[in-house]
Amino acid sequence: MSLAFFLAAPPGGGSSLTMLLPLALIPVLYLVMIRPQQKRQKQWQSMLAEIKTGDRVTTAGGIRGVILSIKDDSIIIRVAPDNLKLEVAKTAIASVTTQDGTSAS
Repeated sequence: MSLAFFLAAPPGGGSSLTMLLPLALIPVLYLVMIRPQQKRQKQWQSMLAEIKTGDRVTTAGGIRGVILSIKDDSIIIRVAPDNLKLEVAKTAIASVTTQDGTSAS
């Protein structure tokens, strides 16, 4: 297709600007919605890669505990007050508080 096709007025009498408007909104949509989500996803993945034994974690379900051991795709946490040991998926970790008291999420 040629450029003249896009610049010509559509048969309905509307302008070619209304045809190009959705194409112009795609970069705006990317900057407003998609890019921030990708940034949060990368931060979350780096947080999961940096967890270590002894870190305090909060799961997506709200369970808080201390990491006892780390496996490939799961971790074992100790939950107070009864010192229960729970195995949870790594992807269920919502936030990490390291031993020095800083929050990693």
